[in-house]
Amino acid sequence: MTHRISCAAVSRDCVIMARICLWTFLFTLIRVSCLVPGATADSDCSRDNLSIEGGHYTLSKQLEAGSVLVYHCPSEYFSPVRTRRCLGNGKWDPLPKRSRPNRPGLQCKLVRCPDPLGFQHGSVSPLQDKYYVNDTTTYECFSDYQLSGSETRVCKANGKWNGSTPICSHNSHHCPDPGVPAGTRRTGNEFHIGDKVTYRCEDALILIGSKERMCQEGGEWTGQEPECYYEYTYDTPDEVAEIFSKSLQTSLTEETNTQQGKKIRLTNDGNLHIYIAIDASDSIDINIFNKTREVIKKLIEKISYYEVTPMYDIIIFASTVTTIVNIADYYTAAPELYKVLEDLDSFDYDSIRDNAGTNIAEAFNHIYNRMSWLNSNNGAKFMNSSHTIIMFTDGEANMGGKPDVRIKEIEDFISKQKSATLEIYMFGVGEDIQRDDLNHYATKGDGKHVFYMEDMDTLHKTFDVMLDESSVVGLCGLHRDYSFGDQSPFNHPWLVKITVKHEGGKASKCLGSLITPRYVLTAAHCFKFGDTNESIAITLNSGGIAKVKKHIPHEKFNIKSKEKEGVPEFYDYDVALIELAETIESSAKKRPICIPCTKETSAALKLSGSDDTCKGHEKILLNQDHVQARFVTDKSKMKHALIKQGTHQRTSCFEKATYAKDISPQVKYTNVVTDRFLCTGGIDPQTDDAACKGESGGALFLERNTRSIQVGIISWGVKDVCEGGSVKSNSKHSDYHISLFEVQQFLRTNMKDGVTFIN
Repeated sequence: MTHRISCAAVSRDCVIMARICLWTFLFTLIRVSCLVPGATADSDCSRDNLSIEGGHYTLSKQLEAGSVLVYHCPSEYFSPVRTRRCLGNGKWDPLPKRSRPNRPGLQCKLVRCPDPLGFQHGSVSPLQDKYYVNDTTTYECFSDYQLSGSETRVCKANGKWNGSTPICSHNSHHCPDPGVPAGTRRTGNEFHIGDKVTYRCEDALILIGSKERMCQEGGEWTGQEPECYYEYTYDTPDEVAEIFSKSLQTSLTEETNTQQGKKIRLTNDGNLHIYIAIDASDSIDINIFNKTREVIKKLIEKISYYEVTPMYDIIIFASTVTTIVNIADYYTAAPELYKVLEDLDSFDYDSIRDNAGTNIAEAFNHIYNRMSWLNSNNGAKFMNSSHTIIMFTDGEANMGGKPDVRIKEIEDFISKQKSATLEIYMFGVGEDIQRDDLNHYATKGDGKHVFYMEDMDTLHKTFDVMLDESSVVGLCGLHRDYSFGDQSPFNHPWLVKITVKHEGGKASKCLGSLITPRYVLTAAHCFKFGDTNESIAITLNSGGIAKVKKHIPHEKFNIKSKEKEGVPEFYDYDVALIELAETIESSAKKRPICIPCTKETSAALKLSGSDDTCKGHEKILLNQDHVQARFVTDKSKMKHALIKQGTHQRTSCFEKATYAKDISPQVKYTNVVTDRFLCTGGIDPQTDDAACKGESGGALFLERNTRSIQVGIISWGVKDVCEGGSVKSNSKHSDYHISLFEVQQFLRTNMKDGVTFIN
């Protein structure tokens, strides 16, 4: 019998088979697509076996391809694996180990310090196989040897020994014994002219500093003392603040005697070129880039406190170089500081995202070309310049070759100049730093030139304490920024509090400002007839007490002089000086504020030529209809107000003087206030803060070039609007301040020293 298959059956089977083939094909495509970087599903990495005992981890992009995992351990501990990167296809680099029974996985481990037992000609105690955080070692020399350096050292939380390398020596060679830093082994024991010593690290440590040093004719060693770091070792903010500033000091001042201090001291002598290069490649996270940018802004702002005016060249580099600030512009029309900071702040990191390689060699090549151009266009000036290169990077270069050739070109080029100097500083930033490369690129001269930072957050704060504010007495108005909190003495180092005990037992409280290390400026109405110098107590904002030699109210101040004219209290010429019995020693907590019409303020404003006059100061400082000013309370709380300078604004502000208590209705405002006053207060165009009782005599000051300049003395207000606890002005309130421009003759006559007045 012949069997027949229906067409319908054939079609149905074919359709089924076709569908099976189609789904198989689509499933295969889906599986293949999962292997493509950027795809979802299987391309994501897994959390399996990522945990760390005693710590935690963070992810930059969750579990997506390209995400960077960073392990975090408590202080004094480290992770043997610092980072992993998700490569796609579900793979981490490096791969996490699978957890096994009775076998611990990744753990935070206690930080160790390098082995100190390479110490020569003496003994180390206690003797241990390994030295951990807080372990203490003591060093003693054999007989006939003398100890220099630290006798006792403690292992710090970042894996470094505190103090300095202990050395036992006879001191019988031309050069002193260079020592054997912890973790190193030294070859060479002769220290005469031309003799060399070489160093290497043990226990898989990384050598930072000079691998080879030579004894010179002057009795000094070339290069810098080597250090051996573990991979988890970073420089702390305090270390960077001390070492970097001390090393950079020689570029910024002619005084090279480092025994005088560990901080930067700047002068206006010579030409200083600063080249700043920021790594913006894909290996640098945008958060690290932004924090690095803030650190650079902070450094530039701090240097601007001083009279020195560096020329900046600021670049961003990835596959190619992008210029933010061009040093060549300084040879035509130097950009204002605010413009430099604006350009740096407005740079769009995403604009170079498609240019995400790392070409460190090209960054140095750019700097070399800049130097060549400057030399060609102004060789005489260039030959006597100091050149400082500061680079922020992780050192991970993946294109352009090694930077060594470009760095050698720069070094050779500068060495041919008459008196030019060169310093190269490398800041390694992030978790995956190429430590050996960065050490190789940095200058090996005096002082450390390479630093390794785990992050930029804490480094940002160090610039507030890094510059030596206490070493230059002439830097009036210098202060810390206000991130320390309102009441920090660093914020207003010129502020003084004045208490006067009058006859009969009553006392009055005022504020004043230190305007030189010897003189305090305040209001005349703080004193009464019969007050003695012994009845005046001066408290500095730093907490110190100063004795008074004499107080000098303005000879024309007479608060009762218009009483018969319907003005019970008249405050014209409300200014007084207090001469201190002893000169105040300037420091970061005790420093004079700038006052107008002095050379010191001209330097703060960076003025020269026709503007370097008293009228020039007034034109620059009080040049708008509304000038933003500040004053402070006796608790160092900051207040803000606008000085009304426009004709209409000033008149309107002055007219409110007739609202004062007990002023006769028929009295005109011109009989209450004079042109010697500056006026603040009111609600237009902003609601000003009001001065309160106890704030009389305080400074009304402006911020210019990050320096504070006093332009007025708080004298009196229409009414005490602070009675209810508010410090805000209202529509019928004004405060009046004696203008320092209007009492110049009084200041010049009664101040014997401390400032140099200009005409």
